[in-house]
Amino acid sequence: MDGLGTFDDNVIRAPSGTYRGMTLRAYDPVSKEWSVWWLDERKPRELDPPLHGKFENGVGTFIGDDTFNGRPIRVRFLWKDVAPNSCRWEQAFSTDNGKTWETNWIMQFTRVR
Repeated sequence: MDGLGTFDDNVIRAPSGTYRGMTLRAYDPVSKEWSVWWLDERKPRELDPPLHGKFENGVGTFIGDDTFNGRPIRVRFLWKDVAPNSCRWEQAFSTDNGKTWETNWIMQFTRVR
């Protein structure tokens, strides 16, 4: 897609067991926003609803609607502290339409050379 899309392949080692998943991202040059989808082997026929957002002032904020345990939620991804060899990713859920957020997953990335 000539730089307008990316994907990654992940191995997730969760307390409930290990599984594989992938993230698909597409950039819309008109809106200047990214859309982000998640797919994993636990539900291989279902893409999670997309999150949409962009980077501003060094922070990437991506928000979308989903469900968790049958309840509607908002999901937020934050990309922070982005540097040439590291960055931080956070996932949070909101049950009150984004008034408050509960961070439930943090990953710190470090480039290994």
